[in-house]
Amino acid sequence: MSQQKRRFLEGTSATPTFIGTESVFVGNIRGPGDFVVSGAVHGDGELQGGLNLSTTGIWNGFIQAERAIIAGKITGGLTVRDKLEIGYTAVIRGKVSARTVAIATGAIVDGEIEVTSGSAVQQFEEKRDGR
Repeated sequence: MSQQKRRFLEGTSATPTFIGTESVFVGNIRGPGDFVVSGAVHGDGELQGGLNLSTTGIWNGFIQAERAIIAGKITGGLTVRDKLEIGYTAVIRGKVSARTVAIATGAIVDGEIEVTSGSAVQQFEEKRDGR
């Protein structure tokens, strides 16, 4: 029986694009591959890979990505073509749409959640960081 990998960067061969903790990016982002955001982005994102928005990450704008793990703050909206995981530190203000959605107890989503596969939103208790 094969096990699916939960970790964001496992199974990817290319180096992801990083936006560091004290960095601020102003403008729209478009590109292939995975993105790891620990700083701030002010603009829309059209990502052909995955997004990992860390606990220090802030994104003001609309984001489209293949898959995403969100632990930071989004003001705008988020469309994910595959799997979306929303961590307990996440705050999302805007519409969220994904094929599957898993949301940790404690996360805040101030907006509509749409699951395009028709399955229920999965809730979980965060096990990382001492939880």
